[in-house]
Amino acid sequence: MATTKRGSGGMSEQRRSRLRLEISREAARLFWEQGVAATSGDQIAEAVGLSTRSIWRHFRSKESCAEPIVMQGVVTLMTVLRGWPRETSLEDHLAAELVGLRDGTRPVDLADEMLAMKMIRLADTEPALRTAWLMACDQVERQMCEIVGDRLDRPADDIEVRLHAAAAASVIRVLDEHIGTAVLAGADLTQFGGVAAVTRRYAHAIRTATSGVVGDPVI
Repeated sequence: MATTKRGSGGMSEQRRSRLRLEISREAARLFWEQGVAATSGDQIAEAVGLSTRSIWRHFRSKESCAEPIVMQGVVTLMTVLRGWPRETSLEDHLAAELVGLRDGTRPVDLADEMLAMKMIRLADTEPALRTAWLMACDQVERQMCEIVGDRLDRPADDIEVRLHAAAAASVIRVLDEHIGTAVLAGADLTQFGGVAAVTRRYAHAIRTATSGVVGDPVI
């Protein structure tokens, strides 16, 4: 019989993750609307309908409440990259996945994506939020090691794999920050040539940063 892994207090890990994300959403909304300094743990708790003590059971500080929603900002792209077929170029794979995002077969929580953009933008001036964003970027780099290692038929901890993964992760970080800032300033994706052009931009930048090593089909 299947069992459900439980964390502290008998709560399942799945339920705990859902609750952390719910808290993170409310914290992010408050941080964006009134600033980090003006937001208290009590306010976050009230917004979620929990006790303040419950908030501190899940997060070490009010700023760390932003971590799950910030991570949501890279979940979609990393899910797409983990599903990248070896026989397909990066450009073709991203284009195919774009169709799924457009027709709804691969649903994306746009509200979460927008909140993540807002927290990444706030991270420019809030060191504690910057920490959350850099933690998410570290997860991207670790996952890129697995993806690149698979395509090069090398271990994920191989030095060449790690260098290429670090370069690709840096591209994702810089473009996420650049495009997110522009969108929050009122631009839409047509400013960048449309959504298809944005995906090509990611693919081209990853190719350039890795000197062409990452991007081609693997025969």
